[in-house]
Formats: sequence, structure tokens, C-alpha cells
Amino acid sequence: MVLDNYTKTVLQRLYKRYQSKLRTELANQNMTELFVAVLLSPQSNDKQTNRVTEILFKRYKTFKDYADADLRQLRKDMSGLNYYRTKAKHLRESSRIILDRFEGKVPRTMTELMELPGVGRKVANVVLNEGYHIDEGIAVDTHAARTSRRLHFSRHKEPVKVEQDLLRKVDRSWWPYTSNMLIALGRDTCKARNKECYRCVLNDICPSSDVLKEKGT
Repeated sequence: MVLDNYTKTVLQRLYKRYQSKLRTELANQNMTELFVAVLLSPQSNDKQTNRVTEILFKRYKTFKDYADADLRQLRKDMSGLNYYRTKAKHLRESSRIILDRFEGKVPRTMTELMELPGVGRKVANVVLNEGYHIDEGIAVDTHAARTSRRLHFSRHKEPVKVEQDLLRKVDRSWWPYTSNMLIALGRDTCKARNKECYRCVLNDICPSSDVLKEKGT
């Protein structure tokens, strides 16, 4: 794939600006911890998730620990998360499936991962990319979806459709970095309510830039 000049410039600038944020900020030291952290992260920010997993990782070391956990206790341990009841159920069920069907190891394919309760494309993409360096897609969260629309990479709101647009737009060599760069941009300057275009590295080329609007460009 040959990138158009606009897309190439956007990716290069984001990489230069956010190269220290190209990996997930979810705390983890192994594949078990990575899977748990990513599974629990939807609808909760990274700091919130990390506070909860700090407790979990001290009490539960293996998937068998989660599979055998008392659901009421697991819910209590996860009560700092949004939708913790559902997430606790998904974590215990997924752990049991990983033990029964995958010999206690996190699956290495999108199809197998998405067979686990609570795992959608976003979670699967992060697990594959961060844990196995396998790039089957681009993880899209609320930040990535918002910045993609503002950059005119996509006009959709649904994460799956945004991902499809990004996969067509972005060369595969950039897939490992695109999600985290768009997320970093969304957290830094391209915020949901108050854009800070004046300090954004893309303010002279972004179609949604307030700086360009003020200049009448």
C-alpha cells in the first residue's frame, strides 16, 4: 500500500510526538496479567483499571485462580471498575475456557480470542499486538474513534467500521502503532469536549483544526 501524503504526514508526526506511548499503559508483567487487564479495561480508564489489577495480581496468579475464584469475592475485588459484576463473570468464564480448551494459554488468533466471554475485536487486537506482536487489526476505543473522525480517516462512530476504514487507509507496517498514537492524541490535545488545537502537532493539516479555521484556511 502506498500512503497518501496526508496520511503519511499524520502518522509520522504522531510517531515522533508520541513514540514514548506506543505500548499500552495497562500494568502487566506476563500474558495472564495482560489478558486480565485488557479484558477489564473497557468503559474504565487505564488508571482506574490499574488500581484494580494491582489488587487482583496479588491475589490471583494464574487462570486457575480466577477460574476457581468465588464470584462474590471476585466482584468485591473488582468493585472499583465500571460494570464490575459483568466483568467478574466474564473473567471467571474466560479463565475456565482458557484452561479447558487452550491448555491454560491465551489464544493467539482473533477468532479464538473472540470466542471468550467479554472479548470483542478491540480487546483481541490489544492482546494480540501487545502480547504476541501479531497485527490482525487496529484496536479502536473512544479516543481512536474520535480522533479518526476528526482527522477524516473515518466518518463512522461504530468501532468496527472505524477499524475497517483505518485498515484500508493505513499501511500494515503502521498497524502496531496506530491505535496507541490515536489514543495518545485523544488524551493529550484532541479531547472530547475541549480540543486544544493550538498545541497539537497536526494543527496545520487536520481538517478539524480550530487553528486553520481561525486563519480562514
